[in-house]
Amino acid sequence: MRSIINLTDQQLIQLFVNGNSEALEELVNRHKDRIFTSIVLLVKDKSLAEDIFQDVFIRVIDTFRSGNYTDEGKFLPWALRIAHNLCVDHFRKVKRSPLVQNNNEDFDIFDTLNLSEEGVDGKIMKSQSHARVRQMLDMLPDDQREVIVMRHFANLSFKEIAEKTNCSINTALGRMRYGLINLRKMMEEHQVAL
Repeated sequence: MRSIINLTDQQLIQLFVNGNSEALEELVNRHKDRIFTSIVLLVKDKSLAEDIFQDVFIRVIDTFRSGNYTDEGKFLPWALRIAHNLCVDHFRKVKRSPLVQNNNEDFDIFDTLNLSEEGVDGKIMKSQSHARVRQMLDMLPDDQREVIVMRHFANLSFKEIAEKTNCSINTALGRMRYGLINLRKMMEEHQVAL
């Protein structure tokens, strides 16, 4: 039998349904970074993101155990959709928009992205530039910011973005285009270089 690491998501799901808990552990380890990052980018609060991340996998496990998961071979987009919906649900409960909230947490998404950095000077300059870009990103209209975050930080395709935001692919592309244009203008005005 092949190593559990080499199995597809679908094979891991089937093993878990048949009682193999290691299969679920491998599935979580395989996709936890993308799912958690997408949650953090929406809620901008690390501890809240951890709670929502746990809720995502509680829903995933419940769906697997109830037999309601359909075998489409698209586990990650499905899990990301659950994460997105849980974030939206959270903000509906507290009557705030997930894209307007701005908590100054110690968490830095640019650390998660594993960017190579030169020396101390380079780290300081990069840190300052990234902080400014994050501030400018927060100044964009909600729909533009959401598409940029989903595309550049969560690595979602425009098709996935369109599905998550309930718009057409062309609308998602337009929001991305205008968002990047607005970001460039702000970067030029504030003389920010990456």
